[in-house]
Amino acid sequence: MNNLGHTRSSRQSDHFLLTPDTFVRAPLPGMKNATAIVHVAPVGGAAFTEYTVEFEPGGSMQAGAAQMFLYVLEGSVTVNGKELGPGQYAYVPANRGAAIRSGSGGRAVVIEKPHLALDSALPELVTGDERSVVPIALGGDEALEVRALLPADFAFDFAVNTMTFRPGASLPMVEIHVMEHGLLMLEGGGIYRLNESWYPATAGDFIWMGPYCPQWFGALGKTPAKYLLYKDWNRHPLHTK
Repeated sequence: MNNLGHTRSSRQSDHFLLTPDTFVRAPLPGMKNATAIVHVAPVGGAAFTEYTVEFEPGGSMQAGAAQMFLYVLEGSVTVNGKELGPGQYAYVPANRGAAIRSGSGGRAVVIEKPHLALDSALPELVTGDERSVVPIALGGDEALEVRALLPADFAFDFAVNTMTFRPGASLPMVEIHVMEHGLLMLEGGGIYRLNESWYPATAGDFIWMGPYCPQWFGALGKTPAKYLLYKDWNRHPLHTK
């Protein structure tokens, strides 16, 4: 029960923070024995959709016309017959279709976005394991590791990374840029600056940042902070279709 209507969740014109106490669950078309928590969608100002799917044992969903990225949070999820566990992921190109099931139950975060084609370059289906991705120290700072989960290829019009901050590590600057972000806190926590507001953020929280929203994060606590980050990428700002 909420304590007299209190929540850390906040919605502003160029960003919002959603905390688990405000999540609302509902199945999406094509889901069976599965429920979605829609974190952000075009109706909220984003050019993409991101949601968490909670699969019951035997639950399933179907990939639609948009390209899809799926990252397993708990349990196991099978994509076109390939079983994925926590930290493993799959990218399914637009209009490719995919059968997504969970035999024993699980949770996964899903990102969907219409594909902005570039010449004849078309992305291929990708599966991977975050733990096998070689980390890069952001700006040479060994306390801040970035793992790129999609290939560095202009066929892809968005990027998905994990970012891991050792306790006390922070972004080296306040970033202001044309790209928008969807961010799911996976572990630990810290303080996020979004425009002129400062928010405590912890595992389970979701953040959307619109284009040109000032942003900065610093990790707090005794354990690393880690989040999954979406951004639109590899396209000229005038390229809209």
